[in-house]
Amino acid sequence: MERLNIFADYHTHTVYSHGKGSIEDNVKAAIKKGLSKIGISDHGYKHMGFGVKYRDFEKMRREIDMLNERYDEIEILLGVEANILDDDGNIDVDEKIISTVDYVMAGYHFGSTPTKILKGSLNHMCNYIKPLHSLAMEYNTRAVINAMKKNDIFIITHPGAKGPIDFEMVAKSAEETNTALEINSSHGHLTYEEIMMVKDTGVKFAIGSDAHSPENVGDFDDALARVQKAGLQIEQIINARR
Repeated sequence: MERLNIFADYHTHTVYSHGKGSIEDNVKAAIKKGLSKIGISDHGYKHMGFGVKYRDFEKMRREIDMLNERYDEIEILLGVEANILDDDGNIDVDEKIISTVDYVMAGYHFGSTPTKILKGSLNHMCNYIKPLHSLAMEYNTRAVINAMKKNDIFIITHPGAKGPIDFEMVAKSAEETNTALEINSSHGHLTYEEIMMVKDTGVKFAIGSDAHSPENVGDFDDALARVQKAGLQIEQIINARR
């Protein structure tokens, strides 16, 4: 297999959510790792405890614009890791946030505030009760697929990490909507087995560090081991090149 050169880390967190470093700390770490792009993608504002304060998106935009003028050796992007809130596919971004960020990622998180409190809470519980996993899988799969159909999503983060999904159905919709599925170096999903389920569907992949501290920015080792074992080609990975 050809050696993969990962040129961008689109999934990093900062003190604006629950990361340990500043935006500039992540930028410096990315430069040190030889990346040409770094994405700052803190949690959407409806993640309880961890979400970016709604008013801070504009502040982050100004900070990144200033840093782009300071560091000409790297492109700094503002993203958001939005929360998938329900099985209708609603996520916690609005037109104001969309106009502020450069890209939107989305993931299913138990810490998010569902739009339908009772239904959403019951589904969260189903993810923890083995006999009810089939119900959770149906709900989670609908939620992820509808999120991709309803929104312009760049990457689905750590698919399957927070609850079971039908990977083949999700991959089919991802391919149709031009959405990449993340091979997350921190969470372990997509796993090797999950990659093998969908590698021949035509779906694209993104490798992300999901760094919560600057020293983990650009740390792709775990993800790359899965990629190599699965035999993915460079052309299948949106942030890889020769």
